[in-house]
Amino acid sequence: MEDKDFRNEEIYSKVLRAGRRTYFFDVRSTRAEDYYLTITESKKFTNDDGSYYFKKHKIYLYKEDFDGFKEILEEMTQYILDEKGEEVISDRHQTNFKKEHESIAQDGKTSAPDEFTDVKFEDI
Repeated sequence: MEDKDFRNEEIYSKVLRAGRRTYFFDVRSTRAEDYYLTITESKKFTNDDGSYYFKKHKIYLYKEDFDGFKEILEEMTQYILDEKGEEVISDRHQTNFKKEHESIAQDGKTSAPDEFTDVKFEDI
């Protein structure tokens, strides 16, 4: 069988490391020697035994779609920033996240510290 030259080698690459996720941006070449972009998200997961593995998701973006993709990406990112600001809110970044969620009563209401009953040592 003859060797086929698929010409999808990487031409230009950049990497963005973001915690457990890594994003790879790769310019590749088609058989017709035109260029396209692949964006790969690689996320690290840990097994119970301590070993790890990666899950990858890939997007192929061709230059005829660049303008539409860029326009919608800019619109969506601006919407998020306008609605939620630039501050990152997550379990890892909130030092009191666990404390806040542990104080939620079964009826769904939170109990603030100043709502506690004042009990004196003599009452016990």
